[in-house]
Amino acid sequence: MEPTGQDRGLRRTIGGGLEAIRDRLPTTVDRRVRITAWLSLVFQIVLIGTGGAVRLTASGLGCPTWPRCTADSFVNTPEMGMHGVIEFGNRLLTFVLAAVTIAAFLAVVRFRRARPDLFRLTLLQGLSIPFQAVLGGITVLTGLNPYVVGAHFVVSVVLVAVTATLVWRVQHGPRGRRRAAPGWYAALARAASAMLAVTVVVGILTTGAGPHAGDNSDPLDPAPRNGLDAGLLQHVHSWPAYLTLALVVALVAGAVALRLRSGWPVALLSVLVTQAVVGISQARMGLPELLVGLHMVLSAITVALMTVVVLSLRVPAAEDVPPAMDGARAPGGSSIPVS
Repeated sequence: MEPTGQDRGLRRTIGGGLEAIRDRLPTTVDRRVRITAWLSLVFQIVLIGTGGAVRLTASGLGCPTWPRCTADSFVNTPEMGMHGVIEFGNRLLTFVLAAVTIAAFLAVVRFRRARPDLFRLTLLQGLSIPFQAVLGGITVLTGLNPYVVGAHFVVSVVLVAVTATLVWRVQHGPRGRRRAAPGWYAALARAASAMLAVTVVVGILTTGAGPHAGDNSDPLDPAPRNGLDAGLLQHVHSWPAYLTLALVVALVAGAVALRLRSGWPVALLSVLVTQAVVGISQARMGLPELLVGLHMVLSAITVALMTVVVLSLRVPAAEDVPPAMDGARAPGGSSIPVS
């Protein structure tokens, strides 16, 4: 069937509209790209905080099924009370993050050949949205299985590292070939990041053995726990945490001794000390919900800062920075011209 004149006109209108939108997209790293990168990181951390609130308020099954909130409704109902509001609100925040992620992807898509690193990072973040949604659904459908809940958190933490990398690359350019520190210092930083990863994983297992199961609506059928010794795991969790702290202290001392920029290691050390105080306090106070939630958010911030510390081990050399770097700074501080 031949398209009518009206059909052809509609196609031209749509095509013209899409072309106009495309022409408005950034062609270089500008303010819009920086804003969407920062929003990506902030909302990943916020989502960890709201996910923690769902668990700590025992709202994990506030919406008892997925993808609907109830068998008959996609939204919570008044009968579900505050638990339904909290869980459904957390689900809604995923759509906000999805919008931010799409905006970040569109912000870099026109100069993807000049900055393939930004394209890959935003694409990875975009692909994570449906993956996380399905994983969250599996969490609900398995009745808050602690290992599935833990996997959900692991993916969230990895995405914090991804978006922290996105922000760093947007601000400082692609990975350069020149080292910013001696090899031993870089090895120390990587050892600290590995210990932090171990700390996070053991912390997830500790949480899975603890009292905050995420749902207590039925005392006769509580949400499952992983069956491990929570008291023992609290001590085991502290071992890599203290080792991470010691390694970061060494990083700060090394940065001062080598006259390197110490701002990021100092920021990381400050958050780690705060995290240690919160962790010890929550253990001695019987795991109050507010401190446990703060501990989760601080863990995400710690991962972001550790990512930045590792990324700062190399500086973008002038010849490594493509034209899309829009006013980036060379390692010596001079502005890199954009052709």
